[in-house]
Amino acid sequence: MLRDITLGQYYQTDSILHKMDPRVKLGGTLLYIISLFFFQNFLGYAVAALFLAVVIRLSRVPFRFMVKGMKAIVFLLLITVVFNLFLTPGTPLITFWRLTITEEGLRLAVSMAIRLTLLIIGSSVMTLTTTPNNLTDGLEKMMRPLRVFKVPVHEVAMMMSIALRFIPILLEETDKIMKAQIARGADFESGNLIRRAKAMVPLLVPLFISAFRRANDLAMAMEARCYRGGEGRTKMKPLIYQRRDFIAYGCIAVYLAVSIVLGRLPL
Repeated sequence: MLRDITLGQYYQTDSILHKMDPRVKLGGTLLYIISLFFFQNFLGYAVAALFLAVVIRLSRVPFRFMVKGMKAIVFLLLITVVFNLFLTPGTPLITFWRLTITEEGLRLAVSMAIRLTLLIIGSSVMTLTTTPNNLTDGLEKMMRPLRVFKVPVHEVAMMMSIALRFIPILLEETDKIMKAQIARGADFESGNLIRRAKAMVPLLVPLFISAFRRANDLAMAMEARCYRGGEGRTKMKPLIYQRRDFIAYGCIAVYLAVSIVLGRLPL
């Protein structure tokens, strides 16, 4: 299950999406996520799904690899669907015991499930096609106007990049510790919720110790290389927009216009 989480991982392949400027991918992902909250009918979600399918095709990342990341959020997805299904007032469709499924609840549950699925897969496309270094450079460039308000842009971008980079590392470390604990007789699956929570203690303690050790090693390595923040630093590979990046901006603008207009039509 832990190895199924794809968020934060980078998939190496030769595609036009991998070569694209990280600012385009960051901005496009943000606009795509925002657009999902403007739809009032399923036609908008259909356009968003079609657009995402084209992007995945261009990325040359196997679709199975992206869908694999959905296994980790199935429980969250089920909770969201159940709460919207049974707790939304409206026109009753099915009633059993004290639970009632309404027409509005069914519609909201389906739309929330689709929205969450597209959101996770869309975010995964960005991290799978962008290296942590490019993400850092892109974030720093996009947040540069915040320097006027004395925001440490470089440091913020660096922290976000390190956090994304540490996701697969910590998941791998968790998997190793869990297997070691299972080999010593630990049981993480049987029992009620309280017993399972107590069984996680032997897993969390070494995981936190390992995470703090890695953070300390990283800090010492950065200090040994005379890292003192972004002031006065130059880039070995500065970000420069290419023709494909402007074409991508145009495609994103067309998608936003079409999806929002169709997604807000009364059907």
